[in-house]
Amino acid sequence: MSERATPVKPTEEQEREQSRETERPSDGGADAAGPGPNADGATATEPVTTGAEAVVRALENAGVEYAFGVQGGAIMPVYDALFDSEIYHVTMAHEQGAAHAADAYGVVAGDPGVCLATSGPGATNLVTGIADADMDSDPVLALTGQVPTAFVGNDAFQETDTTGVTTPITKDNTFSSDPDRVGSDVSEAFALAREGRPGPTLVDLPKDVTNAVTDREPDEPRVPDTYHVQEEADPEIVEAAARRIEEAKKPAMLLGGGVIKGNASDVCREFAIEHEIPVITTMPGIGSFSEDHELSLEMAGMHGTGYANMAITHCDTLIAIGTRFDDRLTGGIETFAPDAEVIHVDIDPAEISKNIHADYPLVGDAATVVEQLREAVETSPKAKKWRAQCQQWKSDYSMAYEVPEDEPVQPQFVVEALDEATSDRAVVTTGVGQHQMWACQYWTFTEPRTWVSSHGLGTMGYGLPAAIGARLAADDDQEVVCIDGDGSFLMTIQELSVAVREDLDITVAVLNNEYIGMVRQWQDAFFEGRHSASDYHWMPEFDKLAEAFGAKGFRIDDYDEVADTIEAALAYDGPSVIDVHIDPQANVYPMVPSGGDNGQFALTEDQL
Repeated sequence: MSERATPVKPTEEQEREQSRETERPSDGGADAAGPGPNADGATATEPVTTGAEAVVRALENAGVEYAFGVQGGAIMPVYDALFDSEIYHVTMAHEQGAAHAADAYGVVAGDPGVCLATSGPGATNLVTGIADADMDSDPVLALTGQVPTAFVGNDAFQETDTTGVTTPITKDNTFSSDPDRVGSDVSEAFALAREGRPGPTLVDLPKDVTNAVTDREPDEPRVPDTYHVQEEADPEIVEAAARRIEEAKKPAMLLGGGVIKGNASDVCREFAIEHEIPVITTMPGIGSFSEDHELSLEMAGMHGTGYANMAITHCDTLIAIGTRFDDRLTGGIETFAPDAEVIHVDIDPAEISKNIHADYPLVGDAATVVEQLREAVETSPKAKKWRAQCQQWKSDYSMAYEVPEDEPVQPQFVVEALDEATSDRAVVTTGVGQHQMWACQYWTFTEPRTWVSSHGLGTMGYGLPAAIGARLAADDDQEVVCIDGDGSFLMTIQELSVAVREDLDITVAVLNNEYIGMVRQWQDAFFEGRHSASDYHWMPEFDKLAEAFGAKGFRIDDYDEVADTIEAALAYDGPSVIDVHIDPQANVYPMVPSGGDNGQFALTEDQL
């Protein structure tokens, strides 16, 4: 990759200083501030003097390198303190984009992403992104401005009860009312976002608190003494689970998003390979096990592979790790893994037997508990016939598709072409809809933290701002590709201006069918083809719109344009957008109707 004016993930102090001086763009605001002494000779090592400076010091102590946000009245003191900080602030076009960028940064980096917004509409615009992070257990710290404490409750200008609004969708939130405590509140919130089961936390910052004088340095980021996370599972249950695995004739491992968040991918892979157990993933668990390995059955659930769903339906022992068994995975609970004894590993005891009964409940850190199982399992299950059966299902329910030359471009072909043109470590972000499912099904994922999407909340518009956050978290040699839909892309397209301003090397492929495609598919299947409000034939020309933003625009209409266009877009040193006009009637299969039996998946509309 050629050198360009792109914010890079710093590794050494010298590199950080150099990148600020030579690479990062300057707009005369917070982004123009470099490290070291400012005009008054102040440095980051001097005592804090305001609550806002304590907030920023807390972020610095936590090792925060990037923050995503939008300026505003009540948050201005914090932004003023950021002016002298080495933290690089990425000004987003919309607060929702800031939350999604922070979310994706956290997914790829493994540390909490940070987003900022002002009070009132600034804070409420973060809500969708915070709720998304909460559903997917992604580590995010949100800092919101608030009206002065004396005005709280008086319906002041741009006042919203932010902590009240966000309590149901945060792991923890705090109304910080003491300037001597505000920095430590932020430190604690950062620690809570990443420890145990990750999730979003929020600190609401009244303007009088951030403006107030203090000489208190913030505490180091650590969780409260009352916060306890169980690391190891009950040894007796581990031993019982191990005996069950040894006796299994039809074992299967189900790896969820908690495997990746708990950095347990390696130990899970080793366990599966050592004992030759077929592996299935949930959608958040994509990348936890190499999909090119013969034991991989890929993703299960509503649009999972037929062979993954058959394995779940017929297994006698299901080793489920880091999954909450949501409805898109299970279909009807009564028909999910009906013959299996379930070994459920999860760090959150609230998830055990919440949806699917756990015969062997193993509460603890995923990597730690799987290591316990590795030590306890003495002999591999005798499952040669079962493995052969799983391979037969792979053949019977192949994900192959037709490519008629006289019909529009098939989306699967485009996804596979993008995969072929990029490295195994490329990071893929998506919006939500048909394009998301095609990306799951036809991109071969081999590494964790390379799949970044909205799972539980299903947030359209996630893909582009997520690509911005992912780009800043990823290594320089990792490509970042956003596979989006026309409806999703239009929801947050304004963030393309951010990618251009920051000169971020991302490639966006818009699978454009001029529909809200998944809605259209369901309308055809379940609503007699009545396309109420799903027809998007008024879509703009995205390649030309990209050029208006200052990005590089491309368009694909035919198969013979696919390879060369993708190559040119990936080679462009900056943000590029490919407007790919696909078959508007293409549908996502296999499909399990909502609440249906995973073993009775449909391969065509006639089977629904």
